[in-house]
Amino acid sequence: MTEKVLELSDISLVDFFGVNEKNLNFLSILYPNVELIQRGDKLKIIGKERNVKEFGGVFNELLKLYRKEGKMNEKLIMSVVNTPVEETNEIADCGDVLVYGRNGLIIKAQTPNQKQMVKSIKDNDMLFALGPAGSGKTYTAVALAVKALKAKQVRRIILTRPAVEAGENLGFLPGDLKDKLDPYLQPLYDALRDMLVQQKLDQYLEDRTIEIAPLAFMRGRTLDNAFVILDEAQNATYSQIKMFLTRMGRNAKFIITADPTQIDLPRNQPSGLKDVEKFLRKVEGIDFIYLKEYDIIRHPLVTKIVEAYTKEEKK
Repeated sequence: MTEKVLELSDISLVDFFGVNEKNLNFLSILYPNVELIQRGDKLKIIGKERNVKEFGGVFNELLKLYRKEGKMNEKLIMSVVNTPVEETNEIADCGDVLVYGRNGLIIKAQTPNQKQMVKSIKDNDMLFALGPAGSGKTYTAVALAVKALKAKQVRRIILTRPAVEAGENLGFLPGDLKDKLDPYLQPLYDALRDMLVQQKLDQYLEDRTIEIAPLAFMRGRTLDNAFVILDEAQNATYSQIKMFLTRMGRNAKFIITADPTQIDLPRNQPSGLKDVEKFLRKVEGIDFIYLKEYDIIRHPLVTKIVEAYTKEEKK
């Protein structure tokens, strides 16, 4: 067994470890192969050499992030834990605040690939963000759109999704067309509610400064002065993808988000996303970013679930 003692004399132990050592207990759950013992301003790490070394590297990155943020919590811990060691140095510079949301919520890129999304959309007018559930594709894209709207870089935001049922049949739901379509679009509403006070969001929706609509409603339109997001693009057909991409008007930014592993189209209908990179990879002004399991910032179990499914599907 190996022991390593870390000196923590230059930080607030209550802020860093949390009330009743909440953050330290969380780390103990995440790293069951090491024993963590805090005594005053010292933290002792006990375990096999490689496990102690691994935890020590993560802990150093947590200290860097704490000194930058001035706080520590489970979300910040996961932003470091879910990132490969060779990329953790980038976490401390994960980008400026994108949006100050409701109740003081600070929204910004939290992983290197999310940070890359922020950088890429500055340099390109069209961005494909591909990755697993929970990796922040849609949330980051919506935050970028809200930021652009607030900065008056665009006049409107358009959010769209293919209306494809994920195993459920919504056709018999009561209500008008909007009532039937809203369940498909709910994740977009959820993101906007984090970023805008309800009164302002209602106003934007009413005057169509923000428009949320199914992909089929984009046909025949030219989208000028707009920040446009196509979410769940893996459920769009070849013709739908082509139709959407050619809606781009002047002074427009397009972000296309997708999880290629979760296609809900009928088996005889291939996803239009499948070959799009072949056509567009070398087109100037278009970029592709691939988010990974370590970008997932939901509950820690989500990362493990995605990894388990990936291993099984590879068989």
